[in-house]
Amino acid sequence: MESLGEKLKSTREAKGLSLDYAGRETNIARRYLEALETESFSKFPGEPYLLGFLRNYGEYLGLDVNELLSLYRAIKIQEQPIPVDQLIKSPHSFPKWLFAIIVAAIVLLIAASAGYFIFVRTPAEPVQANPVQLPMEYILEGSFLERRFYKGDTILVNLENEQYRIELRSMDDPLTLVTPGGSVRLDLSGDTEVDLNGNGISDLRVTLSDYDYRSPGAGALIRFDLNAAIDPYIAINPDDVTDTAIQSGTVIFTSTNTYPFTLEIQFQNYCMFRWELDRRDRTERYFSRGERLSIHVMNTIRLWSSNATAVAIELNGAGRTVTLNLGTPGEVVVIDLRWLRDNDGRFRLTQYRLE
Repeated sequence: MESLGEKLKSTREAKGLSLDYAGRETNIARRYLEALETESFSKFPGEPYLLGFLRNYGEYLGLDVNELLSLYRAIKIQEQPIPVDQLIKSPHSFPKWLFAIIVAAIVLLIAASAGYFIFVRTPAEPVQANPVQLPMEYILEGSFLERRFYKGDTILVNLENEQYRIELRSMDDPLTLVTPGGSVRLDLSGDTEVDLNGNGISDLRVTLSDYDYRSPGAGALIRFDLNAAIDPYIAINPDDVTDTAIQSGTVIFTSTNTYPFTLEIQFQNYCMFRWELDRRDRTERYFSRGERLSIHVMNTIRLWSSNATAVAIELNGAGRTVTLNLGTPGEVVVIDLRWLRDNDGRFRLTQYRLE
């Protein structure tokens, strides 16, 4: 029977995935994936982190999570030490008179040491306290900012001629950020979307890459990605976009407000297909020729296909249907479909191709 680590490693290798690739896909640092596969559990900052990573990694590999947890518990049981009372077969009696002599000797030793420190030893220099980490303020310039932050640090984000402030309020478990829309909690290797201006559209993606709540002095490695930084598009008249191939970076629909849309997908050939709704709920599986899939999208979806032409997609929204063209035969492709707000206040459902 395979051990926990062997099952994880053999499944990953059978899928042709490297540790680096799996780390990027699961948002789990490579060292923690490697620790799971080698059963080096002491490398995790705590058991809650270990169990969370094990669940996420198991689901990503398509394994039975309950079976993985059972294998982990079996390992922990085997590592439990034998109770001391079972190791001591015949405790020996200790003479009371000898015990009294030892206690008296300890008392005399303590008294002598106290006299030495009080009357002989010169006073020591006062211990200098560690310098206090003063809160810092940073400005997001460009498309992203990644660095170590400490409690009280703030980041200023400029968006549409307005400035928004985010503060690292707590370095507990989980870590807490205060944003214009309220408090946001982050777990290790977790991420969240932040709506800065309250228009219902995500403006910022925040990712916690490295952090140990037991060592707040080491700070937390946080990355801020400004979604608006990848908003350039090729403007076309939406009335002309009907039953035509949509190229990368192209507006599909234009509207005064956002609305849900549906993707009707038919698989023309065998391929691996993955989709991620609002950068949170990720699903993937192998599809065969003739299979169909329907996905309802509220705001954003990312699509990944191992063969671009193996997937035929129709996008339905507000009573209109558009055919999407992903790429060329045999091409691995990743695209984003998302609502974006233009400078004139209108919203555009846009398709982007990611390299």
